[in-house]
Amino acid sequence: MNTVDSAGNPAAGRPLLDTVEVMTGPEPTAAVIWLHGLGADGHDFEPIVPFFQWPGGPSIRFVFPHAPARPVTVNGGMRMRAWYDIRALQIDRDQDVEAIEESIRQAADLVKREQERGIEAGRIVVAGFSQGGAIAIQCALRYPERLAGLIALSTYMLLESRLGAERHEANHGLPVFSGHGSSDPVVPIALGRHAAESLRALGYDVEAHDYPMQHAVCPDEISHIAAWLKKRF
Repeated sequence: MNTVDSAGNPAAGRPLLDTVEVMTGPEPTAAVIWLHGLGADGHDFEPIVPFFQWPGGPSIRFVFPHAPARPVTVNGGMRMRAWYDIRALQIDRDQDVEAIEESIRQAADLVKREQERGIEAGRIVVAGFSQGGAIAIQCALRYPERLAGLIALSTYMLLESRLGAERHEANHGLPVFSGHGSSDPVVPIALGRHAAESLRALGYDVEAHDYPMQHAVCPDEISHIAAWLKKRF
């Protein structure tokens, strides 16, 4: 398993985000773009990659981008890595639309780069935790080529009133893994359940799990994600 740091190169006139890349073997034939949560960075989920290897499985490139640093209102304006500003304690309200749209584009640029590296769109999963999961949902559903799937962990819906009209037909019915802690004090589980139900209502193939944890991941969730990835790859 190889780990590298990747500096951004221009894509569609925009610099790519810096990323951490972990490959489970040489010459990857599948990829997972995984977005971290508020205040974390691309190293946050790096340690769980070994759990996503299995006998006879493909070589997978895991791409963990670093969100830009920006002031976050609910944290007293402190600068930290964030995909967008959170302006109110109700995290799904008063949305920072400009930064959300920018982050969706940045995530999509990383998907496109994997295609340029030779991995087909149908072998790419977009994943994210918390704030990163909210962007992952928007990116995957709007992407103009069919992806392998979406992983949305401890997260919620953004731009919900627009998504039905702005999602792309190419990813209609996309497989989705949704996981959430039953005692999450940061993103209430009601928001996660609402996101899963909304995605089902739009026709997506959602596998949803609740876990006895707070705002985190747990061994059972990792095991379920691994089984889900096997089906995709």
